[in-house]
Amino acid sequence: MTAKPNPASTSRISTCLWFESGGEEAARFYVELVPNSTITSAFRPSPEAPALVIELMLDGVPYQILNGGPHYVLSPAASIVVRTDSQAETDHYWDALTAHGGKESRCGWLVDRFGVSWQVVPQRLLELLSDPDPAAAARVRDAMLQMAKIDVAALEAARG
Repeated sequence: MTAKPNPASTSRISTCLWFESGGEEAARFYVELVPNSTITSAFRPSPEAPALVIELMLDGVPYQILNGGPHYVLSPAASIVVRTDSQAETDHYWDALTAHGGKESRCGWLVDRFGVSWQVVPQRLLELLSDPDPAAAARVRDAMLQMAKIDVAALEAARG
């Protein structure tokens, strides 16, 4: 998917992700992966130095990446959530984010090769978990708890 530039956000609030290093590579990967995304700026202490701070928009949401060194590490306590409209879109994000050293977790969670936690959440999962029949919703929940990547067809089957 080719990313299309999105107008700069007028928000004064963004999320900053602290990387030991490699933030600029991560930013390039993210804007290629997520449509309507762009790197909006990169601050370099000198022309030959790697970027210290990279500002980017992921589908209209502002982020900063700071190459701040080994003082802090990323954790699943904060994650980026991507809501998907189809199994194909879920598979696309999942496969790209787990490639080259990313790690699957449970219930739609993963950690990409840069150490950033993501949740890839099909919209249909949220609908099925909100089923007015509590027994059906519980079956969907129980099925989801057994999954790494969310499989919508399996959730539909569990719903009955």
